[in-house]
Amino acid sequence: MKAAEKAKSLERRLRSEIEKWSKKLGEELTKVLATCKSGEEILRNARAYFSDSKHFLEKGDLIRAFECLIWAWAWIEIGKEMGKIKRKNKSEFQL
Repeated sequence: MKAAEKAKSLERRLRSEIEKWSKKLGEELTKVLATCKSGEEILRNARAYFSDSKHFLEKGDLIRAFECLIWAWAWIEIGKEMGKIKRKNKSEFQL
């Protein structure tokens, strides 16, 4: 019985972390833009992984959902480091 309770607790915590980081990632994706053609591809990949994460979360596949979030964040961070994407200026935000 305790093993089942631990598994449920772990599942709740993982789902909570996925939802928290998914919200942050969604916000970040609205704040960045591509600075060149390859930056557009980087953002496309990040958005695809973000979308995949939502899909896996809906299916209850929490490990794959979390993995997709990690990949999406990685694409964004790599794009920023390479100068292929940047944060928008306040005037570039959509209202």
